[in-house]
Amino acid sequence: MGEPITILAFGDSLTQGYGLSKQNGLVPQLDRWLAENGQEVELINGGVSGDTTAGGLRRIDWSLTPEVDAVIVALGGNDLLRGTPLNTVSANLDKILDRVAAKGLPTLLVGYRATANFGPEYKGAFDEMYPTLAARHDVVFHPYIFEGMARAVEAGKATRAEVFQGDGIHPNARGVAWNVQAMGPAVVELIEKVRAR
Repeated sequence: MGEPITILAFGDSLTQGYGLSKQNGLVPQLDRWLAENGQEVELINGGVSGDTTAGGLRRIDWSLTPEVDAVIVALGGNDLLRGTPLNTVSANLDKILDRVAAKGLPTLLVGYRATANFGPEYKGAFDEMYPTLAARHDVVFHPYIFEGMARAVEAGKATRAEVFQGDGIHPNARGVAWNVQAMGPAVVELIEKVRAR
C-alpha cells in the first residue's frame, strides 16, 4: 500500500468541528471510519469556523502543502447564511476547484442545500450549483454535508433536535457520526482515485 494518503479536509465550522470535543468533530470521526474500513489515511483539518467560499479561495493556495494527495472541499454554508449572490459563490468554488486541479490533486466536492425560507427559486438554483460544478470539474461528489442526519431523521431513527447542537446549525457528535457514515463511501472513492494515479 505504500505511504498513507494525506487528505486535506477544506471547509468551514462543520469541518473544523465547532462546539464538539476534539475526538467528535467531522475529521476525527471520519478518520476512525476510514481506519475501520481498511483505509490508511492521514486527514488534515483545514476547517475554519465562519469561512466562506471567498475566504476559502484566499487560503486555498497556501493550504495545498506538498504532502497533500487529495482534497475534500466543503464550503458554502456561510455564504448561504449571508445571502451571498449565487454567481459569486459558484465563481469562488469554480476557482477553488481549478486551483486544486492545477496541482493535479483528486477532489471530493461536498454539497450544501438551501433552506426553504430563501424561496423555491433560490433554493433550486443553490442546490443545483454543487452537482453542476462537480460534473464540470469531473470530481467525486457527495450531495449533502448533512446527508446522514437527513436520512436518519427521515427514517425515524432520530429527531432533528437529537442530531443538532443547541444552535440548530451545527451537528452534535451523534449527527456527525450519521454524516460520516453517509460521506465515507465518497471519501473511499477519492482515495481510490489517488491510488489509481
